[in-house]
Amino acid sequence: MASYSIILGRERHVFDDLKSLMACASAEKSGDHLAGIAASSNERRVAARYVLADLPLKTFLDEALIPYEEDEVTRLIVDSHDMEAFAPVSSMTVGQFRDWLLSYEATTEVLAKLAPGLTPEMVAAVSKLMRNHDLITVAAKCSVITAFRSTLGLPGHLSSRLQPNHPTDDPEGVAGSTLDGLLYGVGDAVIGINPATDNLDACVRLMHLFDRLRERFEIPTQSCVLTHVTTSIQAIEDGAPLDLVFQSVAGTERANQGFGVDLAVLREGREAALSLKRGTVGDNVMYLETGQGSALSADAHHGVDQQTLEVRAYAVARAVKPLLVNTVVGFIGPEYLYDAKQIIRAGLEDHFCGKLLGVPMGVDVCYTNHAEADQDDMDNLMVLLTVAGVNFLIAVPGADDVMLNYQSLSYHDIVGLRHQFNRPPAPEFDAWLKRMGLVDRMGRLAPTTQANAFARNLLSYKG
Repeated sequence: MASYSIILGRERHVFDDLKSLMACASAEKSGDHLAGIAASSNERRVAARYVLADLPLKTFLDEALIPYEEDEVTRLIVDSHDMEAFAPVSSMTVGQFRDWLLSYEATTEVLAKLAPGLTPEMVAAVSKLMRNHDLITVAAKCSVITAFRSTLGLPGHLSSRLQPNHPTDDPEGVAGSTLDGLLYGVGDAVIGINPATDNLDACVRLMHLFDRLRERFEIPTQSCVLTHVTTSIQAIEDGAPLDLVFQSVAGTERANQGFGVDLAVLREGREAALSLKRGTVGDNVMYLETGQGSALSADAHHGVDQQTLEVRAYAVARAVKPLLVNTVVGFIGPEYLYDAKQIIRAGLEDHFCGKLLGVPMGVDVCYTNHAEADQDDMDNLMVLLTVAGVNFLIAVPGADDVMLNYQSLSYHDIVGLRHQFNRPPAPEFDAWLKRMGLVDRMGRLAPTTQANAFARNLLSYKG
């Protein structure tokens, strides 16, 4: 492997290989310091970015950060690369690619055609040269549309996941949180619950609960119990009414093994869900979650920086044509993203990189209570992501997840963002909200009397 060097001022900076160059060019992350691969100074970070800017994009086709023979994610990236799609930018350096992405020539249609020709490493590299506003500007031009019972990712829309988690999966508690979210017009992306246990019977009970609710009120959305993919496959075999198959994924084979999955089982899960034919407007049946630092926490990072590994996870996602993908940006903790500055940067990076690769990206705007961040910081990130055209955001009652013990966004936040930026939910769900009298023709929440009438109707339902 080649080494890279540059003289900056009076100092020569040497980077032993492409992995080292990428790591040193990254925005500062506590996880990279933990791994011992971060730039030792801002000067060294700038030097790495100078070198990276002059690096041909083709370099990433010739030099794998993780060897092809050792890693099935690398094999997926290499074997699925579309050289014809890559051709329009194949002669560019990383720096030239950054400038082109910000140009008028890089339109929504052009970027969509380019996506199959980009590797995660190329996309991670260009993101390292970009300011936050650059990430927002380019991501806003990317459109990735998916569908199941609602159509997600349409320009000018903001979708949301309703997350009614409960520490014991109590049906009344889950139903109450779900009702609360529906009254705020939340849940067009998915009604998705993290079960307190991965027990098959408990998960199937939740699937039936959501399915009865959806059918009773003809709600044009999808539900998901965020259990392991193998549990979902078993539920399908047992006849459960499953909409979406969920799985957490990472950017290396070893990290995915830590989650108990590989590419084959993800494809098996997708085929199982497709066999049910439950979608009405589309057949995207997978829901995947990621997060910077997951490979490092599993000691499966191969010396690669955490942001690049996160982008490699989007190649895994792209391979199974998901309805939804989201980074749980601040959930892993301050060991990987120390403070609000790092969390905000990571959220914008993840969204930009996913959308540029053609992945339907959402974000769980969140933090743990031992991180140097607070709800004002999450307000900043949610606004920036809305401007950037994020496909969906996650919301929980009162912004406080009582089961996972972390802070996210509230149902109120989704309402506020939609009004502030004129971003209605998915069209099918928007029409349902109007039909049910939950919003008026202007998309505003209905008067209390109308909302209460729906609530009484819902609460009287015995399932």
